[in-house]
Amino acid sequence: MPDGGGLESVEASQRPDSQVRVFALPPQDDAGPEAIVDGFIEALTSDDPSYAMARKYLTPKAAKSWDPMQRTTVLDDGPSRRPIGRAGTGDEGRLYQLTGRQIATVDTKQAYMPESRPYEGNLHLSRVETSKGKQWRIDSLPKGVILGQSDFQRIYQSVNKYYYAVDSGSGEAGSEKRLVADPVFVRQWTDPLTETVKQVLAGPTNWLNPVVRTAFPSDAGLKKGVGSLTPDDANKLTVPLNEAGSRAGASKCKEMAAQLLFSLHDLSSSSVSGIELKRSDGRLMCALTEDDAEAFVPLRASGRLDDQYLLDAKGRLVRMAGHSTSDRSPEQVLGPLGEGEQRLRSAAVSRDQERAAGVSNDGRSLYVASMVNGASLGDALVRSHSRSEADGLTTPSWDGRGDLWVADRDKKNPRLLMFGEGRADQMQEVRVDGLDGTSRIESVKMSADGARVALLVTEKGKTKLRIGRVERERDASGGTEVSVHELRPAAPEMDEVTAVSWAGGSRLVVVGRAAGGLQQIQYVPCDGSAATGQALPGLTRVSEIAASADDGLPLLAHSDDGVVRLPSGTAWQPVVKDGTAPIYPG
Repeated sequence: MPDGGGLESVEASQRPDSQVRVFALPPQDDAGPEAIVDGFIEALTSDDPSYAMARKYLTPKAAKSWDPMQRTTVLDDGPSRRPIGRAGTGDEGRLYQLTGRQIATVDTKQAYMPESRPYEGNLHLSRVETSKGKQWRIDSLPKGVILGQSDFQRIYQSVNKYYYAVDSGSGEAGSEKRLVADPVFVRQWTDPLTETVKQVLAGPTNWLNPVVRTAFPSDAGLKKGVGSLTPDDANKLTVPLNEAGSRAGASKCKEMAAQLLFSLHDLSSSSVSGIELKRSDGRLMCALTEDDAEAFVPLRASGRLDDQYLLDAKGRLVRMAGHSTSDRSPEQVLGPLGEGEQRLRSAAVSRDQERAAGVSNDGRSLYVASMVNGASLGDALVRSHSRSEADGLTTPSWDGRGDLWVADRDKKNPRLLMFGEGRADQMQEVRVDGLDGTSRIESVKMSADGARVALLVTEKGKTKLRIGRVERERDASGGTEVSVHELRPAAPEMDEVTAVSWAGGSRLVVVGRAAGGLQQIQYVPCDGSAATGQALPGLTRVSEIAASADDGLPLLAHSDDGVVRLPSGTAWQPVVKDGTAPIYPG
């Protein structure tokens, strides 16, 4: 510290502090077993891309066989260690147990899977001959890497890979290509751009694989010997492929280029605006720019994406412009649902904004009608036999295929229903694996790609958020059988979830509360990983929430203050005091 000299004015820098990086240290000579264990655990938290320093704590045999990419175990805090058995003296081995509360695992494809349970793993040490004499080293250890949650969030970043949704049982995308976001984690300090390209070429994660396809064969990858990929001065990225990737045709090459462009667009550190794919012999396969990719396979549906909808005080469907800053009142939509022919409790507008679905005010009847003058309401698609209005039909939801979904909460016959193309003659009851007779679906929100569904499920008196994979298979009669598989938790830190909406390809906005906490509104990833952003400004008793895939559009909510919206960077603003059921198309 200085103890003399004058004072001098310094301009404060407005730049954010650079992110902390951790560099591992090698084991010290003649370090004891505990120091070796602690040093190894610390080395796992470093930004060393190959874990070279961590391997120095292992015996040569263990260092050769240990695969840090096999699995990453995430604990709520770093692992605690304790010796097993008598400490002893001399050269006999030492055994230490690592313990903690596991919250998730990350597999070989870098997919995050929430999994809350106690963790136990063993480290065994022995003395081995080195150039510095006999030293303690680890000769047996758990698979992969063990990290505390804070270290995991510091080292890794989430990236969306993109693959194509498949049609029922065909394994191929239909005439309208729909991209599905597949979130994975890549290390922030080890060339995330190149790692993202490798992850896209390697194919989808195991959970999503049954409902998507990729343009290239599973053994496609970068050309042998290619290290780091770097865009040129024009932000064009050249990707040299191996033999397997080089065999793809021209149309598949364009598809893969689009997959890569959209995936790299989600990478915050990437500025790539064009892709060139080259064969293993150096010849050009294809090239694609961002504009070409948007035209080739748009990420968002066509139409007036900024339109917002809600129900007015008379239960009629009304519309307002999302970017409008005027004080104009919402306008009734055309067609019977806007004219008030049937008073509604909830509604959903198709993503092409040509039709709307509405649940009657008593919660027992579901209608679909066109939003044009002169359209008729017709008969209900389905009626719930629930004795209580509170146990009737949920808010309906449209997917990007044009299919309509709703859950019937009838206590005697709870079920999830899907109406193909929104038609009554294409209704089917959807089987949901993982739900037993004690669970009930309280809310259904379909993703735009139609490959995933967000369900609010009541289990043992608490409502939790679950994400399911939607599979479509051909049945014996040539029709399509739809089912939901492998429910996994999202927002696991919330003890009770009140409302949910998709807010993009792999993100949701949820209203809920942690155990003993207050209600909050927060964006959460659909893979169940921890939310990294701050909670949004609070409201009083929020019962409904709606978000758009366009993050430039405001959130909508229904609270004690009526229907309100939250434009970016501002506070909640009132829209309609007596309105309910705010929604975006979908």
